[in-house]
Amino acid sequence: MKPLLPLLALWLPLAAAAQHHQHQPAQPAPTPRPASPAAAPDTTHRGHAMPAPNHAGHQGQPPAVDHSQHAGHPMPGTAADSSHQHMMHGGMEGMSHAYSRNLPMSRNGSGTAWQPDATPMYMWMSHHGQWMVMNHGAIFGRYTNQNIGRSGPERGGSTWDAPNWFMTMAQRNVGRKGLLNLTAMISLDPLTEGGNGYPLLFQSGEAYRGRPLVDRQHPHDLFSALSIGYTHAFSADVDLTLYLGYPGEPAVGPTAFMHRISAMPNPDAPLSHHWVDATHITFGVASVGLRYKQFKIEGSNFTGREPDEHRYNFDRPRADSWAGRLQWAPTKELVLEAGQAYIKSPEELHPEDNVTRTTAAVLHSRQWADYRFMASSLIWGMNKSDHGREHSALAETNLTLGRPTLYGRYEFVQKDADELQVPHNEETETSFNVHALTLGTSYRLTQLGQKGPELHLGAQGTVYRPDAELRGYYGRTPVSAQVYLRLNAPLMRMSGMKI
Repeated sequence: MKPLLPLLALWLPLAAAAQHHQHQPAQPAPTPRPASPAAAPDTTHRGHAMPAPNHAGHQGQPPAVDHSQHAGHPMPGTAADSSHQHMMHGGMEGMSHAYSRNLPMSRNGSGTAWQPDATPMYMWMSHHGQWMVMNHGAIFGRYTNQNIGRSGPERGGSTWDAPNWFMTMAQRNVGRKGLLNLTAMISLDPLTEGGNGYPLLFQSGEAYRGRPLVDRQHPHDLFSALSIGYTHAFSADVDLTLYLGYPGEPAVGPTAFMHRISAMPNPDAPLSHHWVDATHITFGVASVGLRYKQFKIEGSNFTGREPDEHRYNFDRPRADSWAGRLQWAPTKELVLEAGQAYIKSPEELHPEDNVTRTTAAVLHSRQWADYRFMASSLIWGMNKSDHGREHSALAETNLTLGRPTLYGRYEFVQKDADELQVPHNEETETSFNVHALTLGTSYRLTQLGQKGPELHLGAQGTVYRPDAELRGYYGRTPVSAQVYLRLNAPLMRMSGMKI
């Protein structure tokens, strides 16, 4: 068993630092002064839109940029200030979206992708002069057994491991209309999973020691994101963003699974990872995005080759691939995405193969109280290459009801014989269908300290249904299961009350 203690040793000082640098110490919220009918509206907290005719991101009507305030702070002594101090908890009021001064922070996804405004956020926030800093992440200390009852390292296996990631975002206003964002993300997967990642039936993509990774999920790079973004607000309705990452995430697909709230309780990557969001770690990205109200259109130039097996280095940037994406947030609870990318030579073992990847997604979040929300995603992806078209579809839901959480994921994915390393006729392209259903539950045990990480206990099981041609290798209905302890950043609460 790979110990979880080194990860705890890294995580707990982060929590202590976040607590030490909070803008204000934790204390009972003051009783708000009565506000006149003309008082400024309340602002969004934890993704819930408070009543406000000009609320940022609410029904397509973001407010005008307020040049007299820093990052949205109410003026001291006003009725809005009193209401603000009553509603906000932990210094959250100074943070806008990472790439717009006129959108709520809760719309942050991964890279420049959006999540719905009503998405709950798990993070620490602090003020450092003119900078606002957000820290978040997760560690799963778990035991997983893939393909229970069948032996053999090629088609299953069991292990103790700890998938994990940690992210820091810092941003500040620049002048009257600018916004600067710096993002860094690391993963200790190479230490806690090993160079060939963790067992996951029917997973494919990338390579290790000259062989394709099959029935395993590859580890993520130590440096998973180092990016800078600058946004200029021409008006409350129009933003222009320039985003550079090495590594970073191009405008391909919806919010990546590691950051998608609907996937938060599930330790496993989707089987469709390389059909939808595998580009979330790309060594060399330049993107331009234009937002008009609740629409955003983006274009990216990036490196098509996926990261190599050397997870501690920086791969050579190539700038040989392109992507375009359109996002729309029609309501605070909904985001729609569609896009296409040309990816040159993504797989190191098949450098001659190029892929055209097309994606479409619907992300939904609804939150009605602290720790009471439902988040769902419906995602389709297609890879087109010289070998044909392969489709994937994913539907997942996270239902959190106080301490307990219920979640599930259904996937359909098409993979060819080469990807799954099964014998086939070289002259005939063979594509197999795989269905997978995961059901799981977790329970929030405690929070480690007043502002420390949350500890959850969870378990899940997966049932697979492959095509008949694959059953000789995997079995008729393979089954996998796992149990885990999860540490994640605490919820940014809608109020100071505990549930």
